[in-house]
Amino acid sequence: MAGQRGDLATSSSIFYDLARKEQDPRLAERAAKVAAFGNVSSLTIPAVQLWAELDPNSTEAQQAMIEMLIATGKLDATEPYLAKLLLKEETRASGFLYLNALLNRSTDKAGVLALIQSLAKPYPKSPEAQFAIAQAAWTAGQDDVASQALNQADILKPGWYVAALLKGQVLFNKSPQEALAFYQGFLVKHPEATEIRVNMAKLLVTQKQYDAAKKEYAIILKNAKDNPDVTTVVGLLSYQSNEYAEAEKYFQQALEQGFKDPEQIYIYLGQGAEKQNHDGSAADWYKKVQAGSHYLEAQLDLANLVARTESVDKAIELLDNLEGLNTEQQILIIQSEAALLVKAKRNQDAYDLLEKTVKNLPNTPELVYDYALAAERVNKLDVMETELRKLIAAKPDFAAAYNALGYSFADRNIKLDEAQKLIEKALTISPNDRYMLDSLGWVYYRKGQLDKAIDYLQQAYKANPDPEIAAHLGEVLWQKGQHDEAKKIWQDALSVSPDNEVLVSTSNKFKS
Repeated sequence: MAGQRGDLATSSSIFYDLARKEQDPRLAERAAKVAAFGNVSSLTIPAVQLWAELDPNSTEAQQAMIEMLIATGKLDATEPYLAKLLLKEETRASGFLYLNALLNRSTDKAGVLALIQSLAKPYPKSPEAQFAIAQAAWTAGQDDVASQALNQADILKPGWYVAALLKGQVLFNKSPQEALAFYQGFLVKHPEATEIRVNMAKLLVTQKQYDAAKKEYAIILKNAKDNPDVTTVVGLLSYQSNEYAEAEKYFQQALEQGFKDPEQIYIYLGQGAEKQNHDGSAADWYKKVQAGSHYLEAQLDLANLVARTESVDKAIELLDNLEGLNTEQQILIIQSEAALLVKAKRNQDAYDLLEKTVKNLPNTPELVYDYALAAERVNKLDVMETELRKLIAAKPDFAAAYNALGYSFADRNIKLDEAQKLIEKALTISPNDRYMLDSLGWVYYRKGQLDKAIDYLQQAYKANPDPEIAAHLGEVLWQKGQHDEAKKIWQDALSVSPDNEVLVSTSNKFKS
């Protein structure tokens, strides 16, 4: 009765008391679910714990307990519960494959790796256990450990596609060419492995080996046998290769094959039309998307088109006239409008819009982050620092906030020790992130440690030749006396991004 009246605190409390007295797992389950649904924080943990104790054979109860312990930062305490999930031989393999998904909310990536290694120890012959170790090691940035575990998994289960995909990703961190060589060797033995071939094609595209990628498309499509999902992937790869007419052909083919989400294809076709300067056709494709899961995405793309071809104010008017939005969608609209203003160099307008939104709508971490960056653009550095520190306190796993604050200090050449700690913290949360590697390289540059700076900036540039990373790497190389290398990096980046202000300014500054 209490539950029906909406008094979930009383409802869960009564169920919990009954479950303790009767030692009934069904009542404990009810208590736990009502407490969790009603956000009764004082009761959720004890109710879930009681449920797990009274029903030790319930996978759902054990998982609920594990999730609760992870959410409260008690990673070590999860081991006995996780070990129970792995006891049954018939579900052990799937249990190991599920481990990393279960533990990915923990920010202690090294702790997750140690935990999975401990859980895997009793099962040395399980390829899934080795794969779980490899996943955790890769997430924790320990590529050597990941490689060893994947090699062991390959011995136990040769030709396993899932493990091969991860091995390619691990090798990519070391060398894209090594990853390509591995995929090519795997496909010689397993030519039917479409997922591996698709991944290899993606890698060829990221390395700008477009002709080599294109040769794989026919094989991929032949093996896929008119699978519209695969045809769409090939369309996206063609798009990324700047083959926009080819991409359009594949997207149209996917529609003819009955792709399950045609409105997503309409958006891809609109984006491809824009790339070919067919703005009228692009607008028609975006308008073809009706109310539903892709409607807002299409309207945002249409607004960007209107901003580019007519005016930012018309684009904002279009977005302001959208109706029936929930709070989350309203915030996304505001963020998009602010981004349009920033692109038009109307930084004060963007700041005013975000400041008003932060005061009037429930804050999300992403909104506060955008507000902080907008404050920095209008030189309100005290606001920027205050908001980022508040964001870090409220959401300690928000890696971008640590990075933004650390980079701001480094760029202004202040508080360099704290800047380094902030960026290193960001990298523990998001290992191998190219922008964070760039930030750490910039800190070392400001500290005068040029060799370390070059090492991190080269890692970042290898992962993504972003124009601002190119500007930073070139500047450090120049200061190191490697002028020809610096000029080449700037020239290569300018050929792709001739209007990037940071890149243009940096390359001009060091012209001799």
